[in-house]
Amino acid sequence: MSLKLHPLFLSLALLCAGDAAAAGLIVPVSEAMPASDAATAPLARSADCANGFFSRLASAYREDAQPADPDAPTPARRGLAAPFSSPPFPSAEWQLGAVDYPVGVPNENAQYPVEKALACTRVGQWMQRNRIELYGWINPSLNASTSSRTNYPLSYSTRPNRGEFNQALIRLQRVPDTVQTDHVDWGFHLDDLYGYDYHYTTMKGVTSDQLLHHPQPNSALNGKIYGNDPMIAHVDLYLPSVAQGMLVTVGRYLSLPDIEAQFSPNNYLLTHSILYTVDAYTNMGVLTTTKLDDQWTLQLGVHGGDDSAIWDATSRLSAQACLRWVSKSNDDMLYPCVESYNNAAQTYNNLQEFVLTWGHRFSPEVHMLTEAYHLYVRDQALATDPSQSHAPTGRPGYALGEAPDFPLGRSTADAIVNYVNIQLGASDMLAIRNEFVNDHDGQRTGFATRYSSHTIGLTHWVSQDLEIRPELRYEHAYDFPAYDGGRRNHQATALIDAILHY
Repeated sequence: MSLKLHPLFLSLALLCAGDAAAAGLIVPVSEAMPASDAATAPLARSADCANGFFSRLASAYREDAQPADPDAPTPARRGLAAPFSSPPFPSAEWQLGAVDYPVGVPNENAQYPVEKALACTRVGQWMQRNRIELYGWINPSLNASTSSRTNYPLSYSTRPNRGEFNQALIRLQRVPDTVQTDHVDWGFHLDDLYGYDYHYTTMKGVTSDQLLHHPQPNSALNGKIYGNDPMIAHVDLYLPSVAQGMLVTVGRYLSLPDIEAQFSPNNYLLTHSILYTVDAYTNMGVLTTTKLDDQWTLQLGVHGGDDSAIWDATSRLSAQACLRWVSKSNDDMLYPCVESYNNAAQTYNNLQEFVLTWGHRFSPEVHMLTEAYHLYVRDQALATDPSQSHAPTGRPGYALGEAPDFPLGRSTADAIVNYVNIQLGASDMLAIRNEFVNDHDGQRTGFATRYSSHTIGLTHWVSQDLEIRPELRYEHAYDFPAYDGGRRNHQATALIDAILHY
């Protein structure tokens, strides 16, 4: 297999080198340092504009490997204190879907190496003045499995017993300042993802031909092995005079609410729950996120249906509404959500989904998150989209591939997942996940069966730019052998991945 440079990453490299050269900012060292002075010379700094871009980039990685300053000032915020530490947890906040940060919470992004290295260029200085950020990550993984054909419904690491290039993501964004209340502010968020994970993130009508029109009968999933997905593209308007602040988000955004996310660094574990694998991924529409007070946040939106672009024939106008409550003690969170509702028949992934998440903090080092949902599609057997099957792959009482069509009316699924997350130290956390899923008719996974899965994983932060995540997972299908392409009723996997931030 030949490797290709992603066009956006190539453009980034050319931009860095070209802008610095044009500005005369990549200055060669005029004289070599005497050997006697080399051992005592101070290490180059990422802020030293006398060095070239790649020298500054290397310096930034070296600086980020040093311990964080425990006395660094905490950014001002308007609301309850952050309940967790990040790192080692993926976020310091209680979950709130679709937005980068809750209203009143400052931008907590670290300045990653590319931004530091760009700071000496005209482009980088312009970005700093305008609070525009450019960063991303690269995420490969390795898995060993008891299955030989496919790991599905284990997602993302679907191909068994191999290494995988899961995702390389590049992000350009401006985060609105929602801490202040004296003026309107704006922002935007653009993400482009390349890798195997596009199989799961793709939206119908947005570069979806690479997935839907490239059958792979001998592969774990249809579609090109590696693909590209411009998966997040939205603008934000912050209105401080509405309640205690409102964010209006317009475009393609992450679906609500979910403990997990498509982006590797946002997750407690390497793999995803089955619950998450078969629910919605992104929406395209308008969403408002309103801070009512320090405890209550309301989200209301309309979108074009789960995972369908508004211009695609499979789109259906849908409503969503969520309400998040956090206790005054900051120890409990409740987040009921209507993720999508339109009561229309199935098209591509036209879910009717109802979710409740509860979080409880036992201490700053230990917290729990539990999510349950009920979802259904209507009239799957009448779906006219050619990408949709009219019958499950497996159903109790029928041979593999010989099940009857889905029933008319509702095809439902119910699921619950629990995470227990433990901070082991400043750079380490442990996550334990248990779940139960009932895919009553097989519409979500292809197999009409009940599932359970049990996962334990460690996240170790080598530095703020590098995470290593080993994991062990066992899962079981109770009513039909849903694993290894319908040949086994259980599966065990050992996995490890790395996330390199840039």
